[in-house]
Amino acid sequence: MKRRLMMKTALAALAAVSFGTAVHAADFSERSLKFGVQNPKGHPAEIGAQKFAELIAEKSGGKIKVRVFAGGVLGGDQQTVSALQGGTIEMTALNSGILASHVKEMAIYDFPFLFGNAQEVDAVVDGPFGQSLHKKLEEKGIVGLGYWDLGFRNITNGVRPINKVEDIAGLKLRVIPNPINLDWVKALGANPVPLAWPEVYTALEQKAIDGQENPVTVIHANRFNEVQKHLALTNHVYNPQSMIISKKVWDTFSADEKKAFQDAAAEAIAHQRKVSREQASTAIEALKKAGMQVTELPPEEVAKLREKMKPVLAAHAAAVGQETVDAINAELAKLRK
Repeated sequence: MKRRLMMKTALAALAAVSFGTAVHAADFSERSLKFGVQNPKGHPAEIGAQKFAELIAEKSGGKIKVRVFAGGVLGGDQQTVSALQGGTIEMTALNSGILASHVKEMAIYDFPFLFGNAQEVDAVVDGPFGQSLHKKLEEKGIVGLGYWDLGFRNITNGVRPINKVEDIAGLKLRVIPNPINLDWVKALGANPVPLAWPEVYTALEQKAIDGQENPVTVIHANRFNEVQKHLALTNHVYNPQSMIISKKVWDTFSADEKKAFQDAAAEAIAHQRKVSREQASTAIEALKKAGMQVTELPPEEVAKLREKMKPVLAAHAAAVGQETVDAINAELAKLRK
């Protein structure tokens, strides 16, 4: 009798849990969302998007499905953001500085030699500073869910090895289309060529441009070793990536759906950063094995590079807003104590 009573109690508890789960799952609407990324399958950005898709499906009881479109098939970054604002593409992750055309303060993330390491980046973007910039996006029809890792940018080219700053002069380099990138390339005596990401490989292959600059994971994942001979580890800019969703879509979510998206984003961000940094540690060796010649600027050349960037930083501080520059520098100063 006692055993029968215990079994009934256990079954009743299990039924209550199952009922609660079913009710909670029923709070979610059936949805299908598109998540576009510029890099190909296997790159940390695509892996992060796939991880998010798994997590949100799990948290919504399978009701919310996210389809990942890699390799820029939905269009370049600016095109994707416009579609996102209109609600025809729901999600993307892209270099945060690209969003400066919508919120001028986002250009701070393209400032050369701003961050010293990834730990500084995480502390700044996950803290009040990074959150405040994402908050500014909302009036532009964009909701920021957090920041991914892309890594420090380095220069590749098909003309000559870069052993000193002067070797950069004269090269035609593709840059992300925004003013600070145009200006720092000009400051080094090179010729900036703004191009949408899906066009870059072909432009390199056809020698319409000499080179480009990106983190080593991007260089490796996009097989730039096939069309570029030289890689210089300049580490001149660190790009956090903004994981964003259309505000038009976000505003249709229930409170439970928003919470699920925020939780899934936080877990996906942690996973994506781990994968990105692990891949960065192996990508250089993989590129060497694939035939790229890798050089690293000596400290005195890095010092020269920083010096040439100073007028660019001074000029763009006013454009971004001195208040924003002071705020991020204050955060970094606290971290470096």
